[in-house]
Amino acid sequence: MEKSIFMIKDVPEEERPRERFIKEGPANLSNQELLAILLRTGSQQESVMELSQKLVIKFEGLRMLKDASLEELTSIKGIGTAKAIQLLATFELARRVAGLKDAERYTIRSPEDGANYVMNEMRFLSQEHFVCLYLNTKNQVLHKQTIFIGSLNASIVHPREVYKEAFRRSAASIICVHNHPSGDPAPSREDIEVTKRLNECGKIIGIELLDHLIIGENRYVSLKEKGYL
Repeated sequence: MEKSIFMIKDVPEEERPRERFIKEGPANLSNQELLAILLRTGSQQESVMELSQKLVIKFEGLRMLKDASLEELTSIKGIGTAKAIQLLATFELARRVAGLKDAERYTIRSPEDGANYVMNEMRFLSQEHFVCLYLNTKNQVLHKQTIFIGSLNASIVHPREVYKEAFRRSAASIICVHNHPSGDPAPSREDIEVTKRLNECGKIIGIELLDHLIIGENRYVSLKEKGYL
């Protein structure tokens, strides 16, 4: 009995990118093929490869596609809400992964470095946010986490919440940051009390509090530079 010959044309078109993904790896696939894998299926009028090609042509590649809105995507025939959301979710995950890589590389060598890292994000907040930056032994940011939102109070910002994440991340040290919505970064009595309490706890458990920064309107205050650490 003759062996049947399995030709690439016998494979449904929507499966061909997946076959190549398995055999050759994602780096060897074109943008069109990767999009086809995300979309999974085409429409009654066109295959998934034709649909993905239409996306590439419409948005002139990935640069414009990554910033497309839900409305722009669903305006394309064959792209419904579900497919559009799949694409938007993928692009958002990619942005978050890129952000994680940036954070891991960012090194804080001075209070100014720390302030620059959070200034654009925190200067316009309408409520006080207490944020911790967790650093490794090279003073690179491992993780950033909002611990508390609201008026700063020594009884509310508990060292347990601050240092719990430090243990989880195996952090060598931390920098605390909070904003003053008024725009004036001058430290209050509560700011100083919280700083001293966190510093004492850090010394006991062996995770150094490097600084406590207060963010104002394009200004900041370092409580370490002020002599409170």
